[in-house]
Order: sequence, then structure tokens, then C-alpha cells
Amino acid sequence: MRTPAHRRACLATAALLAAGGLAGILEPAAHAAAPDPAAHAAIANPAAHTAAGTAPVAVTVNTRAALATVADTALGVNDAVWDSQLGTTGVSDLLKSAGVQMIRYPGGSYADIYHWQDNTAPGGYVAPDTDFDTFMGSVRRVGAQPIIIANYGTGSPAEAAGWVRYANVTKGYGAKYWEIGNELYGNGHYGSAWEADNHADKSPTGYANQVVAYANAMKAVDPTIKVGAVLTTPAGWPDGVVAAGDSSTWNQTVLSIAGPSIDFVILHWYPGGSNAADALTKPNQLNDALYLVRDQIARYAGPNARNIGISLTETNTGYGEDTQPGALFAADTYADLWENGVFTVDWWDVHNGIGNVSTVEGQTDYGDFGLLSSATCAADGTTCEPPMNTPFAPYYALSMLGTFAHPGDQLIRAGTDQPLVSAHAARRRNGDLAVLLVNKDPANSYPVAIDYAGYTPSGAAPTVYSFTNGATAIASAQTGTATAQTLPPYSLTLLVLHPSAVRAGAPGAPGIPVAGAVSDRTATITWPAATAGGHPIAKYEVYRQNGTTSEELGETSGTSLTVYNLNPGTRYTVNVLTRDTSGAVSWASPPLTFATGTPATSTCAVHYVDTGDWGSGYVASVDITNTGTIPINGWTLTFSWPTSLQSMNGGWNGTWTQTGTTVTVTSAGGTPNLAAGGGTTNVGFVAGYTGPNVPPGVFTLNGTVCTSS
Repeated sequence: MRTPAHRRACLATAALLAAGGLAGILEPAAHAAAPDPAAHAAIANPAAHTAAGTAPVAVTVNTRAALATVADTALGVNDAVWDSQLGTTGVSDLLKSAGVQMIRYPGGSYADIYHWQDNTAPGGYVAPDTDFDTFMGSVRRVGAQPIIIANYGTGSPAEAAGWVRYANVTKGYGAKYWEIGNELYGNGHYGSAWEADNHADKSPTGYANQVVAYANAMKAVDPTIKVGAVLTTPAGWPDGVVAAGDSSTWNQTVLSIAGPSIDFVILHWYPGGSNAADALTKPNQLNDALYLVRDQIARYAGPNARNIGISLTETNTGYGEDTQPGALFAADTYADLWENGVFTVDWWDVHNGIGNVSTVEGQTDYGDFGLLSSATCAADGTTCEPPMNTPFAPYYALSMLGTFAHPGDQLIRAGTDQPLVSAHAARRRNGDLAVLLVNKDPANSYPVAIDYAGYTPSGAAPTVYSFTNGATAIASAQTGTATAQTLPPYSLTLLVLHPSAVRAGAPGAPGIPVAGAVSDRTATITWPAATAGGHPIAKYEVYRQNGTTSEELGETSGTSLTVYNLNPGTRYTVNVLTRDTSGAVSWASPPLTFATGTPATSTCAVHYVDTGDWGSGYVASVDITNTGTIPINGWTLTFSWPTSLQSMNGGWNGTWTQTGTTVTVTSAGGTPNLAAGGGTTNVGFVAGYTGPNVPPGVFTLNGTVCTSS
């Protein structure tokens, strides 16, 4: 979320733009992917030190470890009604050139004061020529789809239904995606108030009930639309907080009530960062955050849970918004979210206005959350942004992303052995493979050695796109090899590879697998049968993703396999592949992620409860019970945090220690022994977290895995 202070800054920016900061239109910049000779030189001869004394970074790309498929709405941005450039041809051309597929309207918190019929936002500024029809004209020129925020704060279900009728019945725009309000958890119910909300009941229950009313009214007009409800993002305030008078968190309440009526959920993510290096570590949290969101949907949304998608309709970095850290953050964030099946990621925003000016790695950063310059000046008049619509660095990152992954591409697991270098990969139906490499080291180039599992690239030099620190264009060249490249410092590098051969008649991939009968040690994986290619199907192979390595769990001629020897309380991601009688192998199935439980019976039991959460820490109560037939005189309970961003900050009724991610509590003087057949003691602790708060999966008592609840 953006802080209330940032909200105030956005309103101030709107006033600045209203004063003429967005007057006039310049010719759009050249196509983002146009080769630039100077940038081309940076590919071949990076003008920076190579990290000394190190072997090439090992990059692994594993086509057997499939992730999500890229949606046709994946690459998105935000547009706002206070932006006078919203409907201009120059901006539309730039967004089209970048490959933008979804545009959000009418703009963040403004959505909850905006009335579409007369294009007004009482209490806020609305620029001329930003009405809905003008916006849709821009969307069509870009070739994108709209995602529209219905006014919840000062609107009504009837107003939203009227908008759907106008958009899809009267005008035939076919607007499919509709959000119900913006960040309604910021309506004051949890203390901070930046979002307009005129409802007497500002609780999550009040919002959820109104979401049902909105969805019913809007779908009565057009049953084909998709309606989304606002959730909090794990580790983003007020996630985990239960407000006075509520029985559960915002997410649990909204999903429990509105789950049967919605088609997707809405997240926002502004992770911040104390400096560039810190900000660039934040995308590492997204896998766990999305796992928690999917778990919440599965737990609370009811029978409709499998049909609910996830969108992330606002994001931006907290450091170097206009310079290379912003570009590197955007590349990792979009790719990580796509890999986790998020159907749209929408950058905040197209234009925003100047903020705090600084110098980041030799480049002027204007503190502007926009993709394009607003040509505004600092309050003291000493610093002004470049000419109107000049692209900032994140714009080029989005352009690279649009080249990297196309709708229908299958994202596959890629990784490196260097924390400052990240990797992403996409497999295309024509056999091509795209590999995106992000060097987050501002000072050093890195040679990389790329290994491909399940894919053989051709011997021709790949097409290589590169965007480097301070560049004003994306460079393009055929250089290096498929297995060896050098990454300039602070750079995005994209390789597009052709296969050595395209084998006709390969079998089809299996359908989406599901897990059943999951216990602490076993699970039964089932999947829809694949379609045979040129030869009959011989068998299916089930693989676990272990980092970038695929470990075979078993194979079968049927469409179900029970896997054994799993670890209790552990998350598994698996794919299924088809192999035919000629040995040809299919693409991998979509991924399945499931978690094993704890034993159905054991000689110990643990009941773990989060008794109070404040968004960055919580208090836990743990009941330890001896369910065996032998008394326990002296005990040690152990568990491990699922992430390195969680910590035990002090406990009671035992002696607590933490080593790495492992937490141990031992019985202390005065702690009662555990009698056989039900002897119980209670311990507790205070925990902190600076990322997604994934609960511990398994507890052991004196080395025995306990039943947990």
C-alpha cells in the first residue's frame, strides 16, 4: 500500500498537474526496442569492472519445471483522470510500443470519489478530456483491455450497474474486468484513513456485503463481466490485523462473505526499501506472499475458490522510481507475479509528477512514480523534469517485459547461483525460448554460463536485447552464444533463442493436476489425460520442482499417482509430463502446489494460535500435549520459520533460542512435566516479520513430529 503521506503527495501532484504541468504534447519517443549504437556498444564491451575472482554465474533454465501461462492482460499500467495526457495519441503510441495489454481507470483513490456519468470527482481535480469514452478510445488505440474501478466510497451498486450498461450495452466496449473500490481497508476502520467511504459500516463485513450487492447489480446487466474484491497483501498493513469489533482479518471476512460472488481478488504492493539494494530484494518475497493469498482463497472463499483469479493492480518501487533500480524492480516484480499466475500487473502509473529529487548511481531521479515525464518542476524551481512524455527507466523495463513474454507463453523455472543476478524464462509455442537476466550489481559486470534442461538451442548467436544504467533506448544485437553472455552492471538482458530442431508430432501436455488424500507423508496426484501426438502415449512422469532442478517422483501409464516419502509440513510444487512410445516428451503440465500436513496420530500434539497481530509482528500461544503412554520429564520443542524474514523476539514458560530460521524452546525450572495421556503445558512468544508471515509447518517434541492444529 501507499502510505497516507504518499497519498497526500499524490493529491498535491494532482494540483500541480492541474496548474499546467501536463500542458502540451510532444512527439512520442522512438520505439522502445529500437537499437541504439551506444547501447549496442554496452552489450559487447560493458564499461565496468567484472566481478573479480569469480567463476561465471551459473544460470539454469529448466523447461520441465513449468510455472504459469502468460495471460493476455499480463502487462498493465494505471491511468488517472487528473492526467491531462490520458487520451492523447502520443501516450497511446508509447504504451502500444511497450506492449501494454491492460489499462486501469480512473486512478487509485480517485476511483472512490469519481462519478463516471459527468466525469467529476468532488474534492479532487479532474483534467479535461479524461472522460470514460476518451479513455476507451486510448485503450483501443493501444490494443489493450480496460480494468475499471467502480466507485464504492461515494457511489452505489446502481451507479456501477449503470456504468456497465453504458460500457457494454450502449457502447459495446466489452469491458470485462471491474474492481469494487480501491484500498477500502484505508477507510479509517483500522486507524489510518485515506480512502473515501461514506458507508456507516466501514468494517470488512460491511465492505463484503456491499461487494455482493455490487456484483449482483452489475452482473444483472452483463453476466459475462468479471468482478473483483479488494484484499490486503501479505506483510502489507493491515494484513493480519483484527480490528475492534471484528471476528477475523479483512481477507478472511471478505472472502468468507463475498467469495461466491467474485471472480478475482485485488492486491496492491508497495514494498519500499531503505536503499536501492534493499528495494531490489523485495521481489524475493512474492512467492510466499502469493502462496498465502491462494491459501486464504482456498480456506475461506467456498466452492468458488478454484475459479478466483489474482490481480495486482498497483505496484512501484520505494527507491529510484525513475532510474535503473525502478527498472530492475519492475522486471523482477512483473516476472515473479506472472510466474505465480497473477493475470495482470499494473504499474502505478503513467504520469504522476515530480517528487523528492536525488541522484541514484549517477542518474537524476525525480521521485516520480510515473512511467513518463510530466515535465513538472520542484517547488523551489531549481530542478525540472525532462520534456513531456520522456520515458523513465521503468518504461523500458515494461518494454523489455513485453518482448520477453507473450500471451500463451509458458513461464518456466530459471535461477542463478548469484544473489545479485536473477533469471526468468518463457517458452513459446513456436519452439523459441526467451531468457530474461537481471544484474542488480551497480558496479560489476557478470559473465554467465547458461545451462538448459529439456531444451537444446540452435548454434546461431541469439538475439540479445539490453537496457543499461542511464540508457535512453533498448539495444538489440546478435551477440555471444546461447550459453555464454556478459551482463553489464545494473542491466536487463534478454536472450531470444531458437531451438536446434522442432520435433513434429510430440504429445500434448497433461491438464491441470490436483492433489488429494494429502497426509504427512503421501499425496495422490491426478490429472486430465493428454492428447497423443504422432505416437501413442506410453506413460506420464511426475516431477517435483526443487529449485531449478526437477526430481522425478514417479511414473505411471494412468492419470493418477500416489507419491510417498514426503516430508511433513512441507510445500511441494509438481508438474506432469507425457512421454510417447517414440520417446518424445510433451511440455510440462501447469504446476500444482500443495503442502503436506502432520501425522494423524503421534505421541505429541501442538496447538498453535496467533493471538494478536499488528502487521509487523504478533503474539503466539502454543499448547504442547503429551498424547503418548510415557510421561515426559524434560522436553524440547523445535520448529523452523518458513522464511528468513521471521523472528522470535522473546518468549515465556520455557527457554527460547533461535539459530538461523530454527526456533527451540526447552522446559525450564518450574515448567511442569508432561504426564502421559494428555499432560499439557502452554508456552508463548512474540514474533516479528518483515515479509510474508508464513506459519510454521511442523513442530517436533524431543525429536518426534507432533500432530499440529
